[in-house]
Amino acid sequence: MTPDALPADALSRAVIEIEKHVSSAGWDQPAQLFALVPTAELLAAEPQLAAELGAADATQPLTPVAQGELPGGVDDSNLADVLARIEWPDGVSGCALAVERIVLPAAVEAGLASAETDAELARMAGSDPRRHEVRMVAAVLREGDRFGAVRLRAHDEDNAVLTGEDLVPTLCQVLSLTFEPSEASGGDRAAGPVNGTSDDGVWGDDEENRS
Repeated sequence: MTPDALPADALSRAVIEIEKHVSSAGWDQPAQLFALVPTAELLAAEPQLAAELGAADATQPLTPVAQGELPGGVDDSNLADVLARIEWPDGVSGCALAVERIVLPAAVEAGLASAETDAELARMAGSDPRRHEVRMVAAVLREGDRFGAVRLRAHDEDNAVLTGEDLVPTLCQVLSLTFEPSEASGGDRAAGPVNGTSDDGVWGDDEENRS
């Protein structure tokens, strides 16, 4: 299946699958990056995965492939720079990023301007009773499609997850940098579609999708 042949809901289904997969391991997790590979192409490249994924998995248009730890970390201050150094092989149709963040009302953020260090800023934000801890999953396709999901720690249920094309625009914009042509060849080459492992890098649609 070529990227042009992907169903219209391919990206949203992948985001929901990733969000459920990451959430199954609980909170306080590091940021996680995924390549999105057309399932049909993955099975053609690695036919041995067909039996492990199961026949039903071929109905999931995109398969998420977990990547290694991002170089340099993914703090807000350097996230764009880190992702801008990543280059995907041609077989990767999209990518997704799952991160946990503390979100504060705009009025509260204005009061944090007095923080002199990042550590102090984190302490002030983390101790504010008006904070919301959230997990955000942002995903983009090489051709430009975007989709996101947000789960609040205070409402940690599958049916309370927010989803939408414009839900996490900033993260999606940063992710799109990984598909922009690089001016030099010194980028960090991400894993190709056949470099994932069935044990912890690839999973199929074996969970019931949330509507």
